[in-house]
Amino acid sequence: MLAWYQNLSLGIDPIAFSMGFVFVRWYGILYCMGFLVGYFFLRWRIKNIRLNKGFQFFNSQDVSSQEDGAISEQVLEKKFEEKMQSILLDFLLVIFLFALIGGRIGYVFFYDPAYFFAHPLSIISPFDLNGTFRGIFGMSYHGALLGALLGSFLFLKKRKISFFAWADFVAPAIPLGYFFGRIGNFLNGELYGRATNSFVGMYFQSDLGRLRHPSQLYEALLEGLFLFLILWKFDKKKMRKGLLFSFYLIGYGLVRILVEFFRQPDAQIGLLLGFFSMGQVLSLVMIFFGFFLVVLIRSKK
Repeated sequence: MLAWYQNLSLGIDPIAFSMGFVFVRWYGILYCMGFLVGYFFLRWRIKNIRLNKGFQFFNSQDVSSQEDGAISEQVLEKKFEEKMQSILLDFLLVIFLFALIGGRIGYVFFYDPAYFFAHPLSIISPFDLNGTFRGIFGMSYHGALLGALLGSFLFLKKRKISFFAWADFVAPAIPLGYFFGRIGNFLNGELYGRATNSFVGMYFQSDLGRLRHPSQLYEALLEGLFLFLILWKFDKKKMRKGLLFSFYLIGYGLVRILVEFFRQPDAQIGLLLGFFSMGQVLSLVMIFFGFFLVVLIRSKK
């Protein structure tokens, strides 16, 4: 049983299927699943938002027109739901684009600036320096988060929607989708953990000689399911706008710092000061910003 577990990753083909020269990886499928699960989860949340709570997103006049007169609450709730559903899909498409760009730029600046400054075309080119096709690799979660925040701010400002109300609404869906992303990393045999002699170690195709922590699974459970359950519990409580989003920033930062002790550091960076990974440093900044938001929000009358 132990041998089966330790060799589990080796028996997984990262390519789900192929059509001619096009190869579809489980990694891509799982990321799409994460996006869809997040989308349908937020649609479900919209259906369960009471109208009096829904008005925190935007003024009631944005939901019903002035000539509606004595419109029934049931009809108003229906109009509110339709408006939210329309906004949600537009929002996710915008955020997906900004997160993609932010994740790539974040990787360039946070993890390997010297290489990309020397070879700037590598930022967008799917070919290596020898002309071999390898795809575009290297994404930063923290860069994607910054990109998503920028995209959210611009989108919500244009739609005249409260940023913090919407951030609280979206926050629980982020770790839920993140769970599938990390499972995708595991199926792709990438982002594995540090070498270990522990029974929890696994062999991975790119390093057959050593057992390594399956840190992708740790992240899927802690940064995904565990954080989702914590945020879901807090979401049931009556809190000021923005606090749930702040708790997400703090919670993700804490569990990411913990998991990084088991995750293999990036080869081009190693450990900063011989102890901290770049992911831990960025997560620490994330925690400080989360606490700053908590103090700022709670200080408002």
